[in-house]
Amino acid sequence: MNVGRTDINSLLSQMREMKAATMPAGMPAGGPADMQGPQGVQQALNGRIEKADSASPSFSTMFKGAIDGVNQTQKTAGSLQAAYEQGAPGVSLSQVMIASQKSSVAFDAMTQVRNKVVEAYKDVMNMPV
Repeated sequence: MNVGRTDINSLLSQMREMKAATMPAGMPAGGPADMQGPQGVQQALNGRIEKADSASPSFSTMFKGAIDGVNQTQKTAGSLQAAYEQGAPGVSLSQVMIASQKSSVAFDAMTQVRNKVVEAYKDVMNMPV
């Protein structure tokens, strides 16, 4: 495999651009390693705390969004199935089957998540205080 030097340089520049795009606004270009002393650590912690408070939704919001997504997938599969049964043009059997399988997989995954959450809740409730 012969890789030219320009390919490596362009790959490195792309990686640096991607890294810079993922860094928080207050973070130096080199990342946390460029922050020196307690002020740098405090600045990094403040940036992470502010980002966590403003960017991350609560668990209940995420869970409701996931349930709504599964519900929407099931509704789409149901409407495609009904359209196919009524002979609507442009709706193929393969579309109906794919939508049905997506719906089934999404529902199974949501059920497994629910089971894990209930199991974790029971484990926490059974812990001695």
